[in-house]
Amino acid sequence: MATEEIPMDKWKNIDWKKIEKNVFKLQRRIYRASNRGDQKTVYRLQKLLTKSRSAKLLAVRRVTQDNQGKKTAGIDGIKSLTPSQRYTLASNLKIGRRASPVRRVWIPKPGTSEKRGLGIPTMYDRALQTLIKSTLEPEWEARFENNSYGFRPARSCHDAIEAIFNAIKQKAKWVLDADIAKCFDRIDQKALLKKINTIPVIRRQIKAWLKAGMVDNGELYPTKEGVPQGGTVSPLLMNIALHGLETVIKTRSQYNGRMKVNSPIVVRYADDLVILHEEKKVIEQCQSITSEWLKEMGLELKPSKTKIVHTLKKSEAGVGFDFLGFSIRQYRVGKTKSGKTSHGKLLGFKTFIKPSKQAIKNHTQRLKEEVCKQKAGKQEELIKILNPIIVGWCNFYSTVVSKKIFGKIGTNLFATLLAWATRRHPKKSKTWIAKKYWRIIKGKGWIFQPTDNDRRLTKHVETPIKRHQKVQGHRSPYDGDWVYWSKRLGCYPRIPKRVARLLKEQKGKCRECGLFFTEADLIEIDHIFPKEIGGLDI
Repeated sequence: MATEEIPMDKWKNIDWKKIEKNVFKLQRRIYRASNRGDQKTVYRLQKLLTKSRSAKLLAVRRVTQDNQGKKTAGIDGIKSLTPSQRYTLASNLKIGRRASPVRRVWIPKPGTSEKRGLGIPTMYDRALQTLIKSTLEPEWEARFENNSYGFRPARSCHDAIEAIFNAIKQKAKWVLDADIAKCFDRIDQKALLKKINTIPVIRRQIKAWLKAGMVDNGELYPTKEGVPQGGTVSPLLMNIALHGLETVIKTRSQYNGRMKVNSPIVVRYADDLVILHEEKKVIEQCQSITSEWLKEMGLELKPSKTKIVHTLKKSEAGVGFDFLGFSIRQYRVGKTKSGKTSHGKLLGFKTFIKPSKQAIKNHTQRLKEEVCKQKAGKQEELIKILNPIIVGWCNFYSTVVSKKIFGKIGTNLFATLLAWATRRHPKKSKTWIAKKYWRIIKGKGWIFQPTDNDRRLTKHVETPIKRHQKVQGHRSPYDGDWVYWSKRLGCYPRIPKRVARLLKEQKGKCRECGLFFTEADLIEIDHIFPKEIGGLDI
């Protein structure tokens, strides 16, 4: 870095809205060029974006300010930067420099005794990876398959769950529930670089990161295979490595080698995937196709986490399956509760997606642990700790059949809190304890709340259940349909947030003529939100 002092106000006075718009415009052009197969234009625009001052400033901001893992240091020991240092870093950011080794950090895997290794790059490499990601992501967003959801912009695990629900809601199916063994650590680097097929300067930089090595307990280890998990660009590289699996499965799958059948449905979230079809033989064939295809990238399925089950019937591996913390299964029901086909025919079963047993167990255990830590703490502090945990978990499972489970967890938590309060006052009656720590609010029942404070414990059952709307097919935030994404996300880089909010409320409908509109219509019709939009550059 340069040693000259940069005024602090120079970073603070940057017009970030303009910066985001400039970067997004270039990314949108890359997406469109990739979508129409114009690779020459893609390469030209990618070179332009890597040299863009706006892209460099935005990359540094996301690494040093917006990213939650910004305080984790690499081998350089840098955890935070001052505004003047951020500006200097953005000015010195250049592709083609030698990459530094990553620092190995071991974190526990949720629900298991195993540990996952993360590679933490230096602050400079993190900013450079973010710049490379902003360049490659629009190109590959135009190519990625419809049912790929993990580590992609504006796509979540709820979209993957909704895709599974849409696949089985009308018909019970066999499922290949598969997991790729140590996906990040075993990717063939040569095959990955060949598949990326980008401009030489970016290819050399990615290769430098892959070959940089890893420092664990002061010792340097070479990285001959795999992608260091923990960098900004590594999730994108993993998605590129697994791109094409869905297409291969759909094109190669046959029944008895002669009769073509309905294509199996493949839903992938990062390295977890499920394949669904009504015929078991097709699923078995898909398993062999998947294993064969993965060998090309140096990968294989994990036998202990790969199984074939049925969503309705009993099989050797049981009934139903767990995916991304959700339990997916179908139950036989009577005609009054049975689901129906689009023609009104009774199915004889009902599809239920609920929080998995392991997820419920982990959440209940965490609540108990937090309560135990506050044995001598104040009630207000305990509420302050528990509320974010309860709200976050309930919001995650608020899109599926969770109301009864919320009630059961709430009952268990009440018993835990009652034990916590009784331990503090062993000589007092339960009635006295209840009056001290709980309030009765009309319409809400017993509320865990102190007498001298308005802070109260949020109940699990207070979270409303609302079905998640799956992202449409091949949609991407880079496609330019800002009406769709403003309604879906509540914001969009090219329009003010207040306009996005109005679009979301009015659902893309003109308040004067009553007609629905799109971006193309907005260019010609100037009476849609005339005051709010003003001279907005579309």
